[in-house]
Order: sequence, then structure tokens, then C-alpha cells
Amino acid sequence: MRHLFFFLATVLITFATSLSAQSYQAALADLEIPDPMGNRNLKGLIWYPTEATEPASPDFESEVWVSTNVVRNAQPAGGTFPLVVLSHGMFGNSLNQAWLAGAMAKQGYVIAAIDHPGTSTWSRDPDQRRELWERPKDISRLIDFALTGGSLPAEVNPDRIFMAGHSLGGFTAAALAGARFDPARIDRFCRETPGELVCGIFSDWQIARTPEDRSKMQADLSDPRIRAFAIFDLGGTQSFSPDSLHKISRPMLIFGAPIMNSGLTLDIESRALVQTLPATNTAYVEPDTLSHFDFLGQCKPGGFELLAKEAPGDEIICSNGGAQRAAQHRMIIDEVINFFAKS
Repeated sequence: MRHLFFFLATVLITFATSLSAQSYQAALADLEIPDPMGNRNLKGLIWYPTEATEPASPDFESEVWVSTNVVRNAQPAGGTFPLVVLSHGMFGNSLNQAWLAGAMAKQGYVIAAIDHPGTSTWSRDPDQRRELWERPKDISRLIDFALTGGSLPAEVNPDRIFMAGHSLGGFTAAALAGARFDPARIDRFCRETPGELVCGIFSDWQIARTPEDRSKMQADLSDPRIRAFAIFDLGGTQSFSPDSLHKISRPMLIFGAPIMNSGLTLDIESRALVQTLPATNTAYVEPDTLSHFDFLGQCKPGGFELLAKEAPGDEIICSNGGAQRAAQHRMIIDEVINFFAKS
């Protein structure tokens, strides 16, 4: 019902926006943010609007994932654009939501995504993984960098900064919105339900095991510069204090995936999050056929079989990953753009 109300309330805004929106081509450039201490250098990608159409090339090469064409290092379109920062899921990377980033760049957004050290595809250091409080700080550093004059190819509007995060990236987004880690609550929850996926991950990663780590995890990691959030099937809801969730005042668009093929339990994750967030600024989307891995890229024909052969067990990420996932992507893109436009 809440989703239907949100949809009806934004139809006129969406229609007006579509009449005036200008379409661009998507440009792509590399991103590097050095750490003065040398411990947590950040790398990633920037998608931005351009009016250049050539030379176009795939944003990446893969035997599994469908790519899209971009114009690399192109001259940016004139003007100032909203900024969207992306946070990937567990052991993911800055290309995981390239399908979303490219589509939003064509609609006049600058999108910045980084690889989180310790929890990305190519960086799995156990100490960095344990320091989960650094993930929200990575995003704040990314925003700092983006607001430094001349650091990005295109100029961004500091009053229109948004965030989207998938899975562990959704956990990161919630922390940046004001959710506060509650070590006593998650300890109690995991004693009562030890088989939950998040409990196993937090235990393996040694999250909040020492007094110093607990203090850093439960600190206020919010960033007031982010105006609104889109959270894609997060994990870790039970680690946040309900009081902090109830106090979140910024608009939140939550996607829940009822096809639970990742090990996450929807009732204690996205559904529980929505029940705790303020109803007045929360929209919830839960399509019947949506799965956790639909927030990754579209899979090529044969991608499922290739993963089954070369990485048995990983093929699940390409389950229904072709035309059905492409349709899910179109829905997600529309929902996110409309929500951020309204915000």
C-alpha cells in the first residue's frame, strides 16, 4: 500500500520531469582517491553526461556480464549535475551496478562508485574487512573528493547528492543515513538465531569483537550531505538500533527481494527495516520476481553454464539473469530516478 501511495503521489512529478529531461550519452573515467596515510587508497569509476557520441566502447569486457557502450574520458556536457554515490555488496566492485550508472548518466546524473578495501572483489584483507566502520567513511571521502573543484570530469551540485547501495552496500547506506550499530542487539540476535547468514559473516569477520572495535562500529557514521537513499536488499538490519532507524529523517527507497537465493531472510532485513523507518519518508518496492542478484549486471547467454563449470556454486548469480533481469533493471532504474527527482 505504501508503495502504491508513493507511486500515485509522484506520477505528476515524474511526468513533468520526463517532459523537460535532457538525454545525454554516458561517459566513463577512472577514479582514484589517495589516502594521505597510505592505508586505504580508493579506486573506482565515474560515469557522467556527455554530448559526445564517438568513439564508443564497452564499459568492460566479460564472458559472463552484458556490457554497455560508453565514451571514455569524453568532454562533459555543460552544466551542473546531481551526484549519486554507489556502494557495492560483499566482495563486489565498482562495476556491479554499471547498468544503473550508465542509464543515470544518460539522464543527467554523475555517478561515482568505489571498490571498498577489504570487502571488494580484488581486496580481501582480513584486517580491512574487520574494520567495517570504514565503509561509510569511504563514501564520505568520495563525496569530499567529488566536491573538490576540478576533481571530477563534470561539475556536481553539492545540494543534490544521493546514494544507492546493494546488500552490504545497503548496510553502508543505512549507516550513512543515521542508522547506529548496536553490538549488544546483534550479539543477542545471533545467540537466538545463530544460523542467520549475517551472524556467520560477522563472526567470521570478527566484527565488533574488541571494546575498541565496538566503539568505532557504534559511532555516528552519518553524512548529512546525502539527501536521499536507495537501498537494494540489504543485510544486517538486526545490527542497528531501532531508535536510530526511527529517527532517520531523509527519504529512503527500499527494495526487498522475495526470491531469497542469497541466504538473507527478507522478514528480518528489508521488511523489518521498512517497519522501523518513519513511514512518512519511506517507500518500499518488493516485486514478486525480484532476487538478490538482480541488482548485479545482466548475464550473457551461456553465463550461467560458464560459472557452473568454472566456479561451481556461483552460477546462482545468473539465475534468470537474462531477459527477466533486464526487465527488472528497467523497473529499478525508473524507480530510482523518479525517487531522486522527487527528493
